Amino acid sequence: MEIQNIVRRPRSVTNDHRSLNQKFPLPLRERVRVRGINQAPSPQSSPVKGEDANSAADQIVIAIMLAALLLFAATFANATSPENILAKRKPEATINLATKDGVQLVKGEWRYSDTKIIEIDFKAPGADGQPGRTPNKAYDFTPHAGRADFDGSKWEVIDPTTLDKRRSAGKLAFNWYRIKITVPERVGTFDPTGSTLVFSTSLDDYAEIWVDSEIPRAAGQSGGSVIKGWNAENRLIIGRGVKPGQTIQLAIFGVNGPISNPPTNYIYMKYAKLEFHKVPAGPIAVVPDEVNVEVVRLDPAIDAIVPANPKIFKLAEGFQFTEGPVWIKTGYLLFSDPNANTIYKYNVANGKLSVFKSNSGYSGKDIAEYFQPGSNGLTLDPQGRLTINEHGNHRVTRVEKDGRVTVLADKYEGKRLNSPNDLVYRSDGTLFFTDPPFGLPKVYDDPRKELPYSGVFALHKGQLKLVSTDLKGPNGIAFSPDEKYLYVGNWDPEKKIIMRYEVAADATLSNGKIFFDMTRAPGEDALDGIKIDWRGNLYVSGPGGLWIISSEGKHLGTIIPPKHPHNLAWGGEDGKTLYMTAQGSLYRMPLNIPGIRPDVGVDDLSQVK
Repeated sequence: MEIQNIVRRPRSVTNDHRSLNQKFPLPLRERVRVRGINQAPSPQSSPVKGEDANSAADQIVIAIMLAALLLFAATFANATSPENILAKRKPEATINLATKDGVQLVKGEWRYSDTKIIEIDFKAPGADGQPGRTPNKAYDFTPHAGRADFDGSKWEVIDPTTLDKRRSAGKLAFNWYRIKITVPERVGTFDPTGSTLVFSTSLDDYAEIWVDSEIPRAAGQSGGSVIKGWNAENRLIIGRGVKPGQTIQLAIFGVNGPISNPPTNYIYMKYAKLEFHKVPAGPIAVVPDEVNVEVVRLDPAIDAIVPANPKIFKLAEGFQFTEGPVWIKTGYLLFSDPNANTIYKYNVANGKLSVFKSNSGYSGKDIAEYFQPGSNGLTLDPQGRLTINEHGNHRVTRVEKDGRVTVLADKYEGKRLNSPNDLVYRSDGTLFFTDPPFGLPKVYDDPRKELPYSGVFALHKGQLKLVSTDLKGPNGIAFSPDEKYLYVGNWDPEKKIIMRYEVAADATLSNGKIFFDMTRAPGEDALDGIKIDWRGNLYVSGPGGLWIISSEGKHLGTIIPPKHPHNLAWGGEDGKTLYMTAQGSLYRMPLNIPGIRPDVGVDDLSQVK
């Protein structure tokens, strides 16, 4: 797990599972498009603004009445939905990003680049309609600048007052605008803390908007991340529950169209503004939207794991930080938000999100001092009982069938554990878990830290054993399919390694060796969650994404979702769906090989008492 300096009690959960593109419908009025005439709203003059059936005839009549009632109900429901209200309400404050003062307020800088169409090597479709094995030629464009980590430092810096300047070469043309915004301490007299942040713009002719590496793609999309049509308004949520100092990377891809008959036009941005809405912004489920995913394929063996046309879907967002997922066979996922001290439940059948347990890791009076007081790793024991690593309480607990909590481990040799992080059961019921100090307010230097080391522990037949102190930050932990080996990842920027141990029947470890070393890989992230598939391949949260490593220690490739995945769990009926807890979001990705999971038949778990 990554240490996140966010302290906030969880807000109420909104069980809304509609896609982001539905949150801000376009205005009912249609804008008449006249070539060369700007009919979109003009930029505000100020960069900042603050604001408070027996017969056929009978059947026909009944059908008409029912249709009218349904239409009224649908219209009323839509009119009173939080999204529709947000779309129509006046924001508490706005920032005009087409002014120098507005851009300065968010500490931003507009950068610009044209694009080029290039020919690339690709694959012709196979029997399944997906890219196959026959080489062919295709077309792409360069640069691909949607990801937040794209380096646009050498791009042209443009004056925000010239956003409406005609750019590109005209005719069939594409371009990029990029700006990183920082949520300010104040917008006039308005405190933006906790606001829902909306970005609104219009480009002549089309645009796609990337927010922190992500662009949702939904069927029937109308406005939002992908524009509806000529000169239409893009209006989308770019932040929920924002806080001063938070940064958001925007990348706007402009297109001159129609593509089928390129006009004698150029590309320009008509306006760009931020809206701050003081409305509840807690976690929210969305319709599973397909979002962009990049797969770096380093070895042909990865093609048997990751489909040729990979897909990844966002399920929920707006969390402070997500961790420790576990799949429950009856069709739902549990996962932690350690920063919010909450365990959430995501129901796959209906796409609803709910709170499974509040105060999931701590309820002490000094909770405000903690960055991550809540639960982290979750798993099931061989009897299907939920087991929880509780950061703030320095312990591992088990939830019994009636909801009562049993403490499995909280002290070793009379000293309190640090903050149990990740955990895994062996098939005989022996529990192994890692215990770095990441849940403590001052981490390694915290006065609450009683153990002089970060350990790996095993609870075997009721006895707690210290089985390793090799790593500074032991984190992710997983067994090989035959349970002969135990893998432990290290969250240490100076030593990003995976250790592999041989495991004895009495739970002792031996012959510990460095299985894989990522220390030289670029990126700030060290090693977090680890899961394994039935062929023995490791899936490791490492620098830059999710690394796939063979059982022989060969790096096969890397999955790079929009948000960095810190932990993962296998789910679905066939065990081939990989669920990823990624910073403030939850994703799922279908793969070709089932993974190892606590695949025990359990009824719906009891709520924790």
